Amino acid sequence: MAKSGTFSNLHDWLISEDFTSARQARLHTVYLGWLSLVANPLAFAGFAVVLLLVIVAAFAPMIAIHDPFAQDFAMALQAPSAAHWFGTDEFGRDVFSRLIYGARTTLYITILVTVIVAPIGFVIGATAGYLGGWVDVVLMRITDIFLSFPSLVLALAFSAALGPGIENAVIAIALTVWPPIARLARAETLTFRNADFVIAAELQGAGTGRILLRHIVPLCAPSIIVRLTLNMSSIILTAAGLGFLGLGAQPPMAEWGAMAASGRQYLLDAWWLTTVPGIAILTVSLAFNLLGDGLRDIMDPRNG
Repeated sequence: MAKSGTFSNLHDWLISEDFTSARQARLHTVYLGWLSLVANPLAFAGFAVVLLLVIVAAFAPMIAIHDPFAQDFAMALQAPSAAHWFGTDEFGRDVFSRLIYGARTTLYITILVTVIVAPIGFVIGATAGYLGGWVDVVLMRITDIFLSFPSLVLALAFSAALGPGIENAVIAIALTVWPPIARLARAETLTFRNADFVIAAELQGAGTGRILLRHIVPLCAPSIIVRLTLNMSSIILTAAGLGFLGLGAQPPMAEWGAMAASGRQYLLDAWWLTTVPGIAILTVSLAFNLLGDGLRDIMDPRNG
């Protein structure tokens, strides 16, 4: 009994050692990735802007200096000043405060679209790549149909059909963003479909779902994450375009595209109404692109 207990303790110790080693290896990988990100000035700048966007969106009520929805027609179209850092709009609302709350709307749309398209794109692409045959043909032809239309035009069509509103805008954007993810997931799956570890799992009786989740997903995840990060800039631009045309977030909600649209008729006299949200859209979109490029360099095993 004592010998059996000794073996049990030894087994538990080995398991705990393996778990600790695996955790240390993951932490070491994360640390090396952080060092690579810091060593890339452009990627780190993009990360800093994205982090700032998240902080601003999370603490918008504390950062905004005025009520973003309070109207004061006596203060309409006031130029930037100490009281109103980015001026006021045609309803006397503080542009800076609305810009801060617009960051929350932009981040909400971006995250929600990403959460929707990531599993949809991966499931369609990985299923097509792993099963092949007629399944691959059907799924990829459907993907090609979506890819044959410009994303903004397709989003406008879906938004017009679904009606204006932020929820419908999210659905419309998601329907235009998933095809590139599916294409990438299919290409990645094709490279691993005939690998020895996949064949071994099939011989052991593992089902398609288990093979995809346990073996294909971890290998495809780096490429998918990079693609999703790069897609966030197009999501922001598409959301701003829908808001600019009145098909996205509806008044009085603060949204950068809608803010830029409201300042069109005052462009010469109140330049800040369009310029400020335009700069915000440009900065955040560029930041996601820079961050995506940096993540691609970090996660690409060929750079190791």
